[in-house]
Amino acid sequence: MKKILATPTAHARLPDLGAKPFAVGELVDVLCDHNEEGERVRGWMQGVVVQADHKLVAVQFTQDVYLTDGWMVPDRILFCQQGADNIRASTRRRVRRVRARRR
Repeated sequence: MKKILATPTAHARLPDLGAKPFAVGELVDVLCDHNEEGERVRGWMQGVVVQADHKLVAVQFTQDVYLTDGWMVPDRILFCQQGADNIRASTRRRVRRVRARRR
């Protein structure tokens, strides 16, 4: 008899706990629902880690983010598991806003 081993789906996989955990102050990209050019999209958005422990990471954004059921997150903070597929280290630097010079 032949045994078939099922591979876990993306949402059922356990996070990679062997990876380097994120620390407070790091820039990360999170796969989340947000507004882009006036339209709600699901994509990668850059944020800053504001809290981290061995299991969870709290990421704060500068723009509005939404839960998957459509509710806006009032404090713009999403929680992710350490090593999950929907969070990664940011490869780009944050673009600083250009401020007008005072005369």
